[in-house]
Parts: sequence; structure tokens; C-alpha cells
Amino acid sequence: MSTSTVVDAVEGEQAAPARPGRSRRRAAHNVEASTHNRGPAWTAAGYAGMVLIVLVVAVPLFWILITSFKERGDIYVRPAQWWPTPATGANYSELTTRIPFFDYVRNSVIITSATSVAKIVLVFLVVIAALMVPNQITVISNYALVAQLGWRNTYQGIIIPLAGVAFGTFLMRNQFLNLPGEIIEAARLDGAGPMKLLWRVVMPMSWPTLVAFALITVVNEWNEYLWPFLMSDDETTAPLPVGLTFLQNNDGVTNWGPVMAGTVLAMLPILVLFLFLQRQMIKGLTAGAVKS
Repeated sequence: MSTSTVVDAVEGEQAAPARPGRSRRRAAHNVEASTHNRGPAWTAAGYAGMVLIVLVVAVPLFWILITSFKERGDIYVRPAQWWPTPATGANYSELTTRIPFFDYVRNSVIITSATSVAKIVLVFLVVIAALMVPNQITVISNYALVAQLGWRNTYQGIIIPLAGVAFGTFLMRNQFLNLPGEIIEAARLDGAGPMKLLWRVVMPMSWPTLVAFALITVVNEWNEYLWPFLMSDDETTAPLPVGLTFLQNNDGVTNWGPVMAGTVLAMLPILVLFLFLQRQMIKGLTAGAVKS
């Protein structure tokens, strides 16, 4: 084999790895060009779709808000009034007088806090069974067990059956598996033990995912209705979603003003929490979606 043949073969082997990179750049350029060639019609259709989605979400919330400020007679008028005339705060006063509203808020805070903490800190092997059986199937057996223990109309009767969940365990486990192994190995070489490695290295890197899981858990527990409804008998343990049902009149026409006022007040804590933690939640839910 001549020298020129060897040189040509080596140069061919060295040039071969560059071809995939050029192919990817060419494909990306073609995608970008096709995106620009879609024209203003596609752009307008995209914006129209986003506006439609926003309206589907925002209009019911706006209707709840304005209804909470309407007088009772204005709620049922046809055509519907999209602005309260006159606006009144009597529904909020009636809300706190007809039912022990703040007792329900207290119960919701206690139940949500306890179940959220339990779901966040439970270990993998304890909650793995929760993934196998839907919660609705275990309602009857859980109810019978809680009743035998004498836990009906108690906080522990509501909290303990809701505390086990596998979603957060799998979410955090996948987050830990996606952490760079070099950083973990470097921390171990520096003498970091298991607990120091967890709290000083792993958890700071996993904070967005943990915040996302915590926020999802808090929202779910705050809105939990079925199990607290079965377990609670009065305002001593009933959470807010259960308490708001007592504003409905089963014998006649429901005055929806106080119901909407209670709904607005029930949404405010979750809305404020989401606005405060939305960046961390988005980072946690999109972690690993884009690779460099």
C-alpha cells in the first residue's frame, strides 16, 4: 500500500466524525427555514389558538369573581350581566356568618400541611405499593379501618390514608438519577458522607423539582374533597371544600353569591403560592426536557 493511500484513508477516517455534525446543522437550518416560510397566516393562527385557550381558562374565573360581588337577584337575570351593578360585598359577610368559614380554613391548612409533608418525606419502599392500586378502590376498606380505629371526624383519620403517594418518590428518584455523576463523585472524593452529600450537593441541585412536587401536592391536598367529606361530620375537622357545600340550599334556589365569594377566597392562597413559586415549578417540570 502506498503512502498516499494510507494518508487518504486516515484523512477519510478523521473527516468522517464531522459529517453527523454537518448533517445536524443542515437539518436545523432546514427546520428554521421551513418555520420562516410558514408566513403570517400560521403566526396569526398560533396567536388565535393561544387567545382561545386563555379565554377558556380566564372566563370562568372572571365569572366566579364578578358573581361574588352581585346581589342575589342579579345572578339569575337573562341576559347575564358581565359586571355587577351595583357591586356589593354582602356575599362575603354572609359567607362568614352562615358557615364557620375560618374554622374550615384552619382545617384545610392543617390537613394540607400534614399530608404534604408526609408525601414529600416518605421513603420509596413504603409508598411503592400506592402506585399499584387506585385510591378510589381503597375508599371502602380505608373507611372501615378508620371507623374501627375510632378515627372518624379526626385529623389523623383524614391525613394518614392520604399520606402515601408514589408520584413524588418516582419524580425525585428520576431527578437524582439525572444528576451529573462527576459532581457526586467529586463530593465523595472530598469526604462527603451520605447525609452531607444529600443535603449539601444533591438537594440544592434538585430544588426546582422538589418545589414543583411540593406545589402540586399542596394544590391537590387543598382541593381534596371525597375522603374528607366521608370522614368529617362538622366544622371541627371538615376542610374548606367540604365546608363550602353547606352554603348550597337543597330545598330551594341556592344563593350563589356567597358560594362564589367562598370560591374566590379558597383560590387566593393557592394562586399566591403559585405566583411566588412558578419559576421554580416550571424549571422542575421541564428539567431534562432539553439536552445540550
